[in-house]
Amino acid sequence: MTGHSTTHPATSRFHAVLPTRGTAAPELPAFVTDVRPALADPAGRTAVAADLAGLAGALMPFDPGGQESLTVAANVLRRTRHLRVVAGFHAAAATPVYAAKLSASLQRFAAGRLGWRLAVDLDPAAARAQGDFLTGPDRYARAGEFLTVAKGVWHGGPFDFRGDFYEVAAGGFGPPLSAQPFPEVQLSGTSPEALALSRRHADVHVFAEGDDLDALVPELPGLRYGVHLASLDHVEEYARRGVSEFFVRTEDVYHLGEHLKEQALAG
Repeated sequence: MTGHSTTHPATSRFHAVLPTRGTAAPELPAFVTDVRPALADPAGRTAVAADLAGLAGALMPFDPGGQESLTVAANVLRRTRHLRVVAGFHAAAATPVYAAKLSASLQRFAAGRLGWRLAVDLDPAAARAQGDFLTGPDRYARAGEFLTVAKGVWHGGPFDFRGDFYEVAAGGFGPPLSAQPFPEVQLSGTSPEALALSRRHADVHVFAEGDDLDALVPELPGLRYGVHLASLDHVEEYARRGVSEFFVRTEDVYHLGEHLKEQALAG
């Protein structure tokens, strides 16, 4: 992280991007016995650091070759007290009913701290490797149905739905699952289909650095906006343009937390 003296607006919220893969064990000579404990939970350690450092949240990204994000998010929620944890996952990974039930169960044990980052526009090879051969605008149509069904069953029943990708007959959860807050939904993308999906279903639309926010933000009224950053150099600039959620990948979460506290005091 950089050490510049830019102040951060009070409304800005910072989220650590958690590692999705473990560190490979070092190769040692055959005659050396490594008795150090295995560092098997890098995401959990990073999340605990983010919680202690006072960050607002953590993102467990969807990684086709990495750990399963909702499972890791459950571990992270168990290990932290205040951190809001967003799990990125692909709409083809489960039915919307199962994803909703799993998440409602997690919400019960985590005081409603779970959020969703739905991955829609995957690289075709990565999607096929996940068993998903859907292409083009149909991916966004399916994602819209996925979120419609998940929200519908979450809030009780009987819930009926018949779409192009999913059907539910007399579904819906009862208490205590239906009493939990639905996960905050984060979406991304700049295509017309992506923007339309966010207008219908997102709480937060997340941009990449370099996206034309001046053109895109007016297309997404009423939402909160986030951005992935490689450093903190442009936080104030993005905050002036309406961004309140900042996602930062760093190996030193404590340093990031201390830096943000220093900036808050300086401001």
